[in-house]
Amino acid sequence: MHIEVRNLNKHYGQFHAIKDVNFSVQQGHLVGLIGPSGGGKTSILRMLSGLEIPTGGDIYFDGKLATHTPVQERGIGFVFQSYALFKHMTVFDNVAYGLKVLKKSKAEIHDRVTYLLNLMGLAGNERKYPHQLSGGQRQRVAFARALAPEPKLLLLDEPFAAIDAKIRKELRLWLRNLINEFKVTTLFVTHDQDEAIEVADEIILVQGGRIEQQGTPWEIYTRPASSFAAGFIGESNILQRYTPLTGFPGLTDFQQDDQWQSDVHVLIRPENIVVRPRDVQHLASAGEKGKITHVHFRGDSWYLEVTIGELKLFAYQSVKEKIYQPGDEVNVLIHQISVFTPSGTTWLDNQAMQDPQPVFI
Repeated sequence: MHIEVRNLNKHYGQFHAIKDVNFSVQQGHLVGLIGPSGGGKTSILRMLSGLEIPTGGDIYFDGKLATHTPVQERGIGFVFQSYALFKHMTVFDNVAYGLKVLKKSKAEIHDRVTYLLNLMGLAGNERKYPHQLSGGQRQRVAFARALAPEPKLLLLDEPFAAIDAKIRKELRLWLRNLINEFKVTTLFVTHDQDEAIEVADEIILVQGGRIEQQGTPWEIYTRPASSFAAGFIGESNILQRYTPLTGFPGLTDFQQDDQWQSDVHVLIRPENIVVRPRDVQHLASAGEKGKITHVHFRGDSWYLEVTIGELKLFAYQSVKEKIYQPGDEVNVLIHQISVFTPSGTTWLDNQAMQDPQPVFI
């Protein structure tokens, strides 16, 4: 199913929850709706499902107006954070429920349910009840029940929020493979950016009832449209005040009367910072003199906190590289800085790295 949302608005009394939202989702894509709590993600999902009626705007499914189509006629499957399984029904009956509503034959129901339970890794649990299953198993039953009637659109509202961290990571890959298998258009709400980045074809970033940015995880991470997008997806160092940095003369353009402009946000991704020994020779003049203040082990990397004068930054380093200690003097090479202003975004590269080095004969 192809989805088109045009000028969607929703008021709850005097509160304007959704404000002129526009986006489209291609057939078979898995799209993550992410953003801070209260930003409007679930409201958008509920309007797509028909559980909420928009105050204004339109929703199109495969080019047909569906804004006021009843829930039962939209061809949608739901999976909720709370599983919403029928406690008094067995696993088999939970998955079969939607097929019975559609008055499918016993043979069709048996074949469909058996196929889905095998696919979900739940074979042998047909006669168990939800309370006899683990959280991960219950969520798989919820997915099987949602997929049983062969929906054209799958809507997931924080589907893994009630599951512990280790199982969540396993279910992410499982969900990605599941959507590839069924090729059903899927929108899922999550506050977990890692979850969205790992499994989504596209991300729709929602803040304050508006779409902040839509794009692939890579596009949003490497080319965020705003300082909010840059800060929400991934990690960033934020410059709270103007600091002249080697190789970045362009920063001066955003200074005004020796004061840092209040509507300027300067961010540095940790992967754009390389911490090197203080006596490094290669591009030494392109770096800054710094000092290590804290070192934290993160399992697959070292988390370094470093100061450059009064500026405090953090960066990551491979566990295979030199281990620094607090107090070590280092050379800090910054590759790129992002500057966000009301008029647009500017990416500044370290010019000292690009200038040709003098050759003496």
